[in-house]
Amino acid sequence: MIAEFKKRILKFKFRAGTSRGILTEKPSWFIVVRNEEQGEIIAIGECALLPGLSFDDKSGYENKLQEVIKYINKHQTPDYPGDLAEWPSIRFGVEMLKKSLSTPDKFLLYESPFTEGKRPIPINGLIWMGEKQFMFEQIKQKIDEGWQCIKIKIGAIDFNEELDLLKYIRKQFSARDIQLRVDANGAFKPDEALEKLKRLSEFDLHSIEQPVKAGQINTMAYLCEHSPLDIALDEELIGIFDYREKYDLLKHIKPQYIVLKPSLVGGWQASQEWIEAAEKSGAGYWITSALESNIGLNAIAQWTAILDNDMIHGLGTGKLYTNNFNSPLVVNKGFLSYDKEKEWEINI
Repeated sequence: MIAEFKKRILKFKFRAGTSRGILTEKPSWFIVVRNEEQGEIIAIGECALLPGLSFDDKSGYENKLQEVIKYINKHQTPDYPGDLAEWPSIRFGVEMLKKSLSTPDKFLLYESPFTEGKRPIPINGLIWMGEKQFMFEQIKQKIDEGWQCIKIKIGAIDFNEELDLLKYIRKQFSARDIQLRVDANGAFKPDEALEKLKRLSEFDLHSIEQPVKAGQINTMAYLCEHSPLDIALDEELIGIFDYREKYDLLKHIKPQYIVLKPSLVGGWQASQEWIEAAEKSGAGYWITSALESNIGLNAIAQWTAILDNDMIHGLGTGKLYTNNFNSPLVVNKGFLSYDKEKEWEINI
């Protein structure tokens, strides 16, 4: 077999607003293993780096990828012996590649009722930041489409305007009708966070992700203890690789939930460690994609489907890009399903 990596710039269909700025494109690198004779792809893994957020967004990224590729080609195995902990997106890409190589169908990584098309995964509809009218239109569309859970990114526009958007939803739908989550991406200042959490709690929200920036663990612990609104850690998990450190962090902060993004924390095995630490510390969890292409999303979704977790997950990002890969993944009215009749189209 012959391994190589290919870079692809994924193009957003719209200007996707976050508290860290506007996204119009995102890079991903794909480790591809081909049959030496026919040149056919026999396995693939995605290294989905998020610039400005991923721990491995640093110099030497492609050099590390090339090092992995050289090892695979020399030894004809994906069992790279080097420590990839500090390269979490590459670690997940290699983990994905190994699983892809070990199955008869390179895209069927974990068989389950999900991959049989019998049990879709409940997911939230994502509302991106932007002008109030843009956010309102997204919300109205999701409501009209019948979504049961909506996640709204907040922190970029005036806080009172964001409260107005939540008020608009709650005037029409109770918490029994639509679950609302918000994600601040660390946008709140520590001295104003608790008051904002109190105001947000008036709208029967399910939870808020990462109200203040990561690294302020005493502030976050205080908020988790005193907030009337459940808090989920997200960016707080990035860059922590040792299991004991994971457990100690959750034991200290005592969040109600954690949000796991395999591409950011280092793949399935690293995510399993977080799940174990969360269960020991009394926190719930759900799984979220991190703007991967459909290749990475497929790997995350199939793994999510075999977990014993009936939470609503954040796996609805497959339609974000103009140049994504066609796949069997289908999003419809708050569910991600797997249509076995649809075929993959991988042009790498």
